Amino acid sequence: MTTVDTRRLTHLEWLESESIHIIREVVAEFERPVLLFSGGKDSVVMLHLAVKAFWPTPVPFPVLHVDTGHNFPEVLAYRDATVERLGLRLEVASVQDYIDDGRLRERADGTRNPLQTQPLLDAIEGHKFDAVFGGGRRDEEKARAKERIFSLRDEFGQWDPRNQRPELWNLYNGRHTPGQHVRVFPLSNWTELDVWQYIGREKIELPPLYYAHDREVFERDGMLLSVGEFAQPKDGEVVQTRTVRYRTVGDMSCTGAVESPAVTVQDVIAEVAATRVTERGATRADDRISEAAMEDRKKEGYF
Repeated sequence: MTTVDTRRLTHLEWLESESIHIIREVVAEFERPVLLFSGGKDSVVMLHLAVKAFWPTPVPFPVLHVDTGHNFPEVLAYRDATVERLGLRLEVASVQDYIDDGRLRERADGTRNPLQTQPLLDAIEGHKFDAVFGGGRRDEEKARAKERIFSLRDEFGQWDPRNQRPELWNLYNGRHTPGQHVRVFPLSNWTELDVWQYIGREKIELPPLYYAHDREVFERDGMLLSVGEFAQPKDGEVVQTRTVRYRTVGDMSCTGAVESPAVTVQDVIAEVAATRVTERGATRADDRISEAAMEDRKKEGYF
């Protein structure tokens, strides 16, 4: 007599299964996919899922990092160690190169996250990538909540939020013409809490700045910025040593820390479960330019 396994998937198992299905669909359907990998927690989880999707064979696509030149050293060290450990091919699109040769200019506020769009689009065009995995989640921000899992970009790399394809019954439409490409978001249905619970379940290593540590910071616009080459206090901004951690990582000049005693994954899970503010809303100055800041940048080709 055949035994039928009637056990239902847990919430995390369902999310993992959906994401792995999406990643495999892309590799089956597209010719030259690439995964955006910064060393941040969402891209780390996305890469972990890709490893599981194709185990025991290697991940069948490269990873791409759009390097602002203002990254946290801990994150770059983690990125390089991960690429070496997994035997991945790393492509780097450097914002600094664009500034050095005059294709881009430094912003008045010193931040570089908004400058990532052109290097990203040029890298996609230069390598002829037709599918680009991104770690965006719908719970992060209003513009990301609008986006489909398979999101078409036109020949200029731009996104039209009014031209979204239906995604019924887990069927994804990857059709595109030469010059277009598709952004793919395997973590669309995950939340920040899901990500951290999965990190705990899978025992995924992260850059240490995601956990509480002592750091010299100063307060600006309600955020705690790290003192360093790319963020210096102005008159009246007092430098203090505080116990902080980062909920998201990006350009050091616009990514804020939060005061926290959370030194373990379980500590972070408890902290995230109690918060009511998204990580980008709480700690990313570049998303505060206007209510439509993220949507405007996405229309131009941003992540």
